[in-house]
Amino acid sequence: MEKDSIHTIGFVSLGCPKNLVDSEQMLATLMDAGYDIVADHDEADAIIINTCGFLEASKTESVDVINEAVARKETGNVQRVVAAGCLVQRHRATMLEWCPGIDAMIGVFDRDHIVDALQDTPEAEKKPQWIEANAVLAARARGLNKASGYFEDDSNRLQLTPRHWAYLRISEGCNQNCSFCTIPSIRGKMRSKPVETIVEEAKKLLTSGVFELNLIGQDTTSFGTDIGYEEGLVGLLTALNNAVAATGGGWIRLMYAYPTYFTDEMIEAMAKLPHVLPYIDIPLQHASDNMLSAMRRNVTADVQSSLLDRLREKIPGVGIRTTMITGFPGETEEDHTALLDFIGHHQFEAMGVFQYSKEAGTVAGTMELDENLRVPDETKQLREEELMLLQQEIAFAKASKAAGDGIKHDVLIDAYLGETGEGEIHLYQCRTKQQAPDVDACTILMAETKQTIGAVIPCTIVDSDGYDMIARPTTELEKVVSLPLR
Repeated sequence: MEKDSIHTIGFVSLGCPKNLVDSEQMLATLMDAGYDIVADHDEADAIIINTCGFLEASKTESVDVINEAVARKETGNVQRVVAAGCLVQRHRATMLEWCPGIDAMIGVFDRDHIVDALQDTPEAEKKPQWIEANAVLAARARGLNKASGYFEDDSNRLQLTPRHWAYLRISEGCNQNCSFCTIPSIRGKMRSKPVETIVEEAKKLLTSGVFELNLIGQDTTSFGTDIGYEEGLVGLLTALNNAVAATGGGWIRLMYAYPTYFTDEMIEAMAKLPHVLPYIDIPLQHASDNMLSAMRRNVTADVQSSLLDRLREKIPGVGIRTTMITGFPGETEEDHTALLDFIGHHQFEAMGVFQYSKEAGTVAGTMELDENLRVPDETKQLREEELMLLQQEIAFAKASKAAGDGIKHDVLIDAYLGETGEGEIHLYQCRTKQQAPDVDACTILMAETKQTIGAVIPCTIVDSDGYDMIARPTTELEKVVSLPLR
């Protein structure tokens, strides 16, 4: 490879919003270094894949994308393929067996080496790697011997989300050690960002045109516990609420909240802070004490149920999103029925279901070896379908009721969808305060006049289409035609 032969970069970001923020930061670093980012990989001199390694299915997808990029080295302009992120961190020893054409690898703690990974290397070092084992070693390698919490810098990012909303990472890693989860082995222990750092990032995003801040981390409920920040999530939400108020307004949405340590003070803060949305993403995973214990969730079904009741009581109109796991080793029909009853009782606004996936290196990873515990694949599939059909029934009914009651919502306009055949009505994809981007249903706005992407307007729900609600601008519905008096 000739020196300075790489000028254009194709970039693929896989996985969760935390990975997306990593991708945004790496892209900004590449652009600052003078590289051009291209959407067409046929025009790329190098391709970078920021991988996901959370589940076996994620591994398969990442390996396929990497090998597809490697194949382009035989047929196109691509000279270099770089693999980064969670799959590299988790499976560093076997990556080159799965994808022998990789030219360089970068772990989750070493994204600041992204430019190095594109440089020419000595013959003896054809496949360089930057993969520190954990955050402590990564900090020391950068001269930060007494670093605590999240020491990396997310402030310089090439935003990949629409201009009016962004993810704001508040922490990384997790201390919960659920028996099914690979995150602690990949991302390490929980590391909170200093509040002042988060607020400065928020201000920068708000100044750039962001209206909605989606707070992310593996366990946002425990924010600050690792760095001795006693005010915790309540203090952070208060500081961000004040920052948003000072910059003219906006939305703050809480994602990835862990149920175990969700306090009444947190509920009260969400209820009283005007810019914190009445919405919470709170993955519960199950509702049977037998399963919650086997999953090492450190919570009971009654505690979860009480928390959901208090959220509904204290936060008017709150939207609650959750995820569940079906087919965990040892799950009985009684456990499954308990989960169905729990979902039917609590009527979630949104819910996702995952079939249990055996993951090497987790506590539960060997449980399926016991035939007495293993849930057959066909049973997992049937249970997932039953859970999702119940949730579909709940969601459809909620959307239909909102239309029947003519519920009013402020909606954030995400995208223009076009116009009706006659050109009289413009269609927009929007979201209410109870709908998160990318993961929830949306609200379709039908407007007589053109609207602005990123604007928030008051609307009335007039119809529903499955999961989605149909809305009209309230001002258009309230028009009064005045007739001349005779």
